[in-house]
Amino acid sequence: MIQRFDVGARLSEMAVHNGVAYLAGQVPEDASQDIRGQTAQVLAAIDALLARAGSDKSRILMAQIYLADLADFASMNQAWDAWVAAGHAPPRATVQAALAKPDWKIEVVVTAAC
Repeated sequence: MIQRFDVGARLSEMAVHNGVAYLAGQVPEDASQDIRGQTAQVLAAIDALLARAGSDKSRILMAQIYLADLADFASMNQAWDAWVAAGHAPPRATVQAALAKPDWKIEVVVTAAC
């Protein structure tokens, strides 16, 4: 069975199947903040979605980070390093990408075990 969360016309925020949670790309709600603020918002959204699936950041299997500007890499990593569960840093990729809205500085996609 596939369980979908926050289903919209275009996408769901998360799908859970066979004990794995697949999150849609999470973006900041308040794009007026700097990269640290936007990263903190995105990580909080990930925490909230994972909790709804009965999971948490220590169970992340893979993270994909998209940055609008690689000049933000170090500052994003400061927020990430403060958030990631000690001893449970997941495999991760970080790339530069043109994001859907020009004010977004970051988007993060996560897959996690439930």
